[in-house]
Amino acid sequence: MNRHDGQAVTLTADEAALIRQALAACSGIFSRAMLAGGPGRRSLEEAALEVVADGRPLGQVRYDVSLAIDYLDFARPARSTR
Repeated sequence: MNRHDGQAVTLTADEAALIRQALAACSGIFSRAMLAGGPGRRSLEEAALEVVADGRPLGQVRYDVSLAIDYLDFARPARSTR
């Protein structure tokens, strides 16, 4: 579990944009590797499986990246503390 133990966190718009940018870059890499096929795709699949360390296929990791982008794009606005 993360250091917040399931509690909500607040990100600034800039922080969310930075995370989204990184996720979008990952998604682009996945897409290009999938289209190219061959050894590049195999290398990416192997690296992705090492990172998540749970044996999920590259398609599932790619789906999770897309879902994370959606979470940022469609997040509810923070409530005012006033």
